[in-house]
Amino acid sequence: MLQGPGQEQEQPRDRKFVMRSDLLTIGDDYWIEDEQGNKAYHVDGKAMRIRDTWVLEDANGREVATIKERKLTLRDKMKIERDGKTIATVHRSAGWGDRFKVEMEEGEDLKAHGKLLEHEYEIERDGQKVAHVSKKWFSIRDSYGIHIEAGEDEGLLLAAVVAIDAIGPG
Repeated sequence: MLQGPGQEQEQPRDRKFVMRSDLLTIGDDYWIEDEQGNKAYHVDGKAMRIRDTWVLEDANGREVATIKERKLTLRDKMKIERDGKTIATVHRSAGWGDRFKVEMEEGEDLKAHGKLLEHEYEIERDGQKVAHVSKKWFSIRDSYGIHIEAGEDEGLLLAAVVAIDAIGPG
């Protein structure tokens, strides 16, 4: 987009969101709010399915991602779809500790590590932090924040956090 005199292009900025940790059960719907308390994303838990499924929609109701339990697994992998195509698979990393891997169909994989049970962890791409999840930012019980770095795919990262919550720490 061309800019006229005196017009500045809006730079991407970091965003923060609030998620309730006690609401992630199948069939539940809830809102992820932005740092101003506005409804930013809606998580629609699809009840009565053979496998767990959540649909992440933006505030206007447009589907951003679908999070599904992988068939024939013991709830240790979830796939993230966009427009009917798998864009990532979330699973526990091999080895010891609270670590998850987000295997991307295209681009660099993501790694989540930290204290997942306590909602204190980071998501990184090639050693660079792209998101930080923390319960310490809020005094509200069962809530935690998600800080997403500027220019990152909010829908993908929020869907990854939903998937990590659904799988649960080892």
